[in-house]
Amino acid sequence: MNKPTELQEAFFPATAMPDNAWWSALWPDPDGIVRTLGIEAGMAVVDLCCGDGYFTAPLAELVNGNVYALDIDPDMLSQARSEVERRGASVAEWLCADARDIAGLVPHEIDYVLIANTFHGVPDKTALAQAVWRVLKAGGRFIIVNWHQVAREQTTVLDKPRGPKTEMRMSPEQVRAVVEPAGFQLADLVELPPYHYGVIFQKP
Repeated sequence: MNKPTELQEAFFPATAMPDNAWWSALWPDPDGIVRTLGIEAGMAVVDLCCGDGYFTAPLAELVNGNVYALDIDPDMLSQARSEVERRGASVAEWLCADARDIAGLVPHEIDYVLIANTFHGVPDKTALAQAVWRVLKAGGRFIIVNWHQVAREQTTVLDKPRGPKTEMRMSPEQVRAVVEPAGFQLADLVELPPYHYGVIFQKP
């Protein structure tokens, strides 16, 4: 197993990065999404499984480059880097790695870890939450952005069904059931129309 895409499929089955065009159609204001999730200037942030940088770029601008962008696929990181540079921003470090290795790669002084549209495909979700726990400072937050648990046929973007398979989708309650055993407490649940929600957990 030598190709990054094969590694990605092994760690995150049935997960793929969609075309940027339909992300723009779905969420035309990624900067607004980032702020809705409670991320503020001055924070240190990890964009976990950052993909092509759709959120990395606005994060980098908002926190003045104090963001760590991690993805297992070097091609995705290259696209993310281009998007960040296009916006004239910068990141603290680009990390080509498995998300489960976050604790050994990122300083333990992080305010916020964001994972968007990937958590549903993580095989051992509690183990990943435990790894995130180790990099967060006390009071730090872990946000998981997921598709709502509705049939894929109902989540259309540009006239086509989008998102993960119906059977892979998780309710907020299911997310809590696998994240809270890692020691997190629910801090907030936000709606991200038209098809997503964000569950915000806090490290006590």
